[in-house]
Parts: sequence; structure tokens; C-alpha cells
Amino acid sequence: MPRLVIAFVATVAFSGQAASQTGNLSTLRAEIETRVAGAPGAVVGVAYADLASGDTLHINSDSTFHAASTMKVPVMIELFRQAGNGGFSLGQGLMIVNRFASIVDGSGYSLDVGSDSDSSLYRLNGQRVRVDSLLKLMITRSSNLATNTLITLVGAERVTASMRALGAGQIMVRRGVEDQKAFDAKLNNTTTARDLAIIMRAIEEGSAADASATRAMREILLAQEFNEKIPSGVPAGVRVAHKTGEITAHSHDAAIVYPPGRRPYILVVLTRGLSDGDQSSRLIGDISRMVYTHAIAPR
Repeated sequence: MPRLVIAFVATVAFSGQAASQTGNLSTLRAEIETRVAGAPGAVVGVAYADLASGDTLHINSDSTFHAASTMKVPVMIELFRQAGNGGFSLGQGLMIVNRFASIVDGSGYSLDVGSDSDSSLYRLNGQRVRVDSLLKLMITRSSNLATNTLITLVGAERVTASMRALGAGQIMVRRGVEDQKAFDAKLNNTTTARDLAIIMRAIEEGSAADASATRAMREILLAQEFNEKIPSGVPAGVRVAHKTGEITAHSHDAAIVYPPGRRPYILVVLTRGLSDGDQSSRLIGDISRMVYTHAIAPR
């Protein structure tokens, strides 16, 4: 049976008004719970924070999941922070070499182009590519080769330290992608829905880095090319700045959703236990649709 642990807080504080929205959120909670129950084997974590109304909803949001490619958002934040502090230029070139060191013993490994969602960078092996170009590939195309190259530049430990400084207390970025020895030793990148919501909110509110950097982060997230999850649950034309993640029986999306004419909301949906990627995408899309309907409902 699906495992679902639910807790929620409902408050509204805007335009001089304060009112309980417990009833509306109770309905949303029940709808999500019912939908998850219809996906046997699914374990789901949800974090929702509406920056317009103040509504928050947490469903299993402190449970730990394999982060998959959602860990690329913390890497992006750290890149901008280090660049802003003068550690390097986003315009400088990095040599593309498909060879990396395992965090277990320093032994070398290479990435499989067939397992990467972007193959274009492999054709540039031995050439220099700008940091900002690698950053865009890491987010918009979820390039693993770009990701490992950039983690080598900034350092996984420093990425995690910056997440702690932002208030994300559980997320762990330990390594690059496809480090099989680390995987076998259970040294994986992990996250919770709550922590991803914290860092997505920090990007939206401009606290993840300086104002120009967070504006640039939002634009990169808005250019995401894989839109079958949270964006599928909102009307066409609604902007969604987000990052997906997939690994065996795990499927995630972390987003800032911009309904027209109002402040955005943060939505993170993490799933595991479903081996069919289309099924997990539909589940995330359905939860997204429920949240959007709740968010825009008249109050």
C-alpha cells in the first residue's frame, strides 16, 4: 500500500487580512491522498508554499529521497555564489574531459552518453566550454557531463554547506553522477521535499545569491525543456521555473509556478516506488493540477 504521512499548516496574511484556510487545505490534502492511494507502491513527498496567500501544505515532506537530478539546483546556486565572490568567471572556459574521480577511493570513471539526457557535450570532449553554457545545459537539458564538470569546479561539500546556510538542513550533495562505487556504498545525493522548497523559495525571493544572480537562475529554470510533470498540471501559458529528476523508480519535480496576476507559489513533488516513468509523471502532473486549482480559487 502507498505510504503517506501528512501534516499541514494553513495561514493567510496579506493586504491587512488574516483568515484560516484550513478547510480549503483539508480538501486539497484529501484529494492528494486519494490520488496517491490510486498509485499502489508509490511513496510521495509534497511541499507547497503559496507566496500570495501564505498557505503551506506538507505531505511526507521530511522523508529522504534520492535526489536524482534535482541536486543540480543546489549546484547552480553554488556556482552563482562562488562566481559572485570572485572565485571564477561564468564566462571562463572549462576543459571537457569525460573522466572523474570516485569519492570512495579516487579511482576514475566515465559517464555513459547513452544514459545522459543530453549528448551534445560529449562531442566537445577535449575542448573548452564556458561555465555559463555548462550551467544552462545542466538545468535545461539535465546534462550529466556538464554537472560533473561543474561539481569538480565548485566542490560538493561547499554546495551542501551553502544549502545549510539557506536553511535546508537535510539535503546532501555528496558527489557527481554515475559514481558507481559511491552508489554501491550508499553515498548518494539525497533531499527532502521541504528542503527543495526552501531553496526554490530562496531563488524566487532573491536570498539564494545576489539579485542579478537569482534573476538569472529563474530565467534558466524557466527554460527547462522537460515539462511533463508539474507544468502539465497548469494551463498552457502559465510560467513554471523548475527542475526535474529521474533515477530508477524515482521521479521528481521542484518548481516555482507563476499564476497570472499574482505572486507565485512553490511546489515540490518527490516520488519513489513507481517503475513506470509515465505513471509517475502523471501522478506529479495530477498533484500539480490539484494545487493550481486550489491556489487560484476565490477566497
